[in-house]
Amino acid sequence: MITRSPAYDPNNIFAKILRGELPCHKVHEDSKSLVFMDIMPRTDGHVLVVPKAPSRNILDADADDLAHIIGVARKVARAAMQAFSADGISIWQFSESAGGQVVFHTHIHVLPRHAGVELRPPGVMADNGLLAEHAAKLSEALAALG
Repeated sequence: MITRSPAYDPNNIFAKILRGELPCHKVHEDSKSLVFMDIMPRTDGHVLVVPKAPSRNILDADADDLAHIIGVARKVARAAMQAFSADGISIWQFSESAGGQVVFHTHIHVLPRHAGVELRPPGVMADNGLLAEHAAKLSEALAALG
């Protein structure tokens, strides 16, 4: 039996970022998505790819929006490999609390990874200046990809 998810909350933190009510370190924006630095990064260069259309998670998101953000995540992953001299990439998408979701607006995590380097613990805020540096570095790499 499929259970129904709670309704989308337009006051979630990502919706506020999308409306410009809260700041972010923007890496990329287009008509359907926004990419910004995770303020509690598990790795250097950890970003979030967020659709502009409201949806709680993959379970209720529009298929075209999902296709778009996975395409953006792929492009960001390629740029992150170069920008952070990464050995690999982790792509995460969590849906609902039991699935690990904390912010209830659809999003994809893109994390540059280095062999033998453990993830940072969750919930640790990053230095704002470092986030700005990483955003600029990744934006530049994205621009170079075209």
